[in-house]
Amino acid sequence: MIVARSLSSRVPINKISVRAFSAKSDNWIPNVSLDTDLVHGGVNPCTETGGILTPIHLSTTFVQESVEKYLEKGYSYSRTNNPTVKMLEEKVAKIENGYGAICVGTGMSATASCINAFMKAGDHCVITNCSYGGTNRICREQFTPFGMEFSFVDFTDPANVEAAIKPNTKLIFSESPTNPTLTIADLEAISEIAKSKGILHVCDSTFATPYIMRPIDHGVDLTIQSLTKYYDGHNMGVGGALISANEELYERTKLVQNMHGNIMSPFTAYMMLQTMKTMGLRVQRQSESAMKIATFLESHPKVERTVYPGLASHPQKELADKQHRNGLHGGMAYFDVVGGDAAAIKLMDSIKRPWTLCENLGATESIITACAVMTHANMLREDRLKVGITDGFIRISVGIEDPDDLIRSLDDALNQL
Repeated sequence: MIVARSLSSRVPINKISVRAFSAKSDNWIPNVSLDTDLVHGGVNPCTETGGILTPIHLSTTFVQESVEKYLEKGYSYSRTNNPTVKMLEEKVAKIENGYGAICVGTGMSATASCINAFMKAGDHCVITNCSYGGTNRICREQFTPFGMEFSFVDFTDPANVEAAIKPNTKLIFSESPTNPTLTIADLEAISEIAKSKGILHVCDSTFATPYIMRPIDHGVDLTIQSLTKYYDGHNMGVGGALISANEELYERTKLVQNMHGNIMSPFTAYMMLQTMKTMGLRVQRQSESAMKIATFLESHPKVERTVYPGLASHPQKELADKQHRNGLHGGMAYFDVVGGDAAAIKLMDSIKRPWTLCENLGATESIITACAVMTHANMLREDRLKVGITDGFIRISVGIEDPDDLIRSLDDALNQL
């Protein structure tokens, strides 16, 4: 006779999903590169049809052969696991060099999942004082009223992080490079501090992408990615991922995901399984173009300052070169123009295509963003100004267009100031 207790002990909620990449090792040459993994990443042709792509499984529920064989095939209800989403989660974990990953509705969903999973009332977090505006806001507006405590600290010096740690610190939250000021956190040094004190270290690595830097390679416990950005890369879908370095952390995040119903649609997962294949090609092109554009901006008489991790003038160039692979530094940059905020706003309002004034980043289209009223409007103004995000802060996300066309457009707009 089967009783409920035997079923629950056989399939505990926090072990519903286990890491099991679908690629058969005997069908593959060993030690393929990241570029090859981005294309294949454990995905095999369908054994029944030969279809080369993972199909979209839009089923809400999955038929069980019997009560005794419940979950024998790994799926019961799509809030817990869906074959298409699970394939993306496995592929993301592989690309990020993690044990496992959860894929959720947005990048902010991944951030919220992390804090929900590893903090509670009375706990303290040391967090970067410059991050995506939504991260700053959710810590202040939602989690602080729940009884959690956050210290917003300059992460460019690991000593600042260590000095901010309290007896109740449970999480260190870094972002590298930061959005939008492009400062770099020394992940190895911060991870050593965290491990010495038994504290988890999570890093939002959306700007870097796994093609340039994988935080887990540098001792970080958890990685956050806004999949909306370089994983999607085409302004088509939104999603987020929280990647765990070990099984214990992964099981906790999977449990929280299941309890919150914080999932991704199978259709979005299917699209991202395709778009991420070209991440390496895109990031290489975007990095090369961003370097060319940043060099141009730095020499323009109407530009007061240009910040890009690849420039020799970047104050953390040595750390960027050490932490970023293959001499690539991503597609993000920012610059200040002569004339201050008014001139900057005029430029953003008047610049011609192929630049587009909008939010988002990491896409094939080049984007210019007014962070003060778009991505970081939800920061307190004094906090925003303190980290250098002025009202006329110009952030650019370089796409894959001809960089000379992008430079001509910038030059024309700058010369009109």
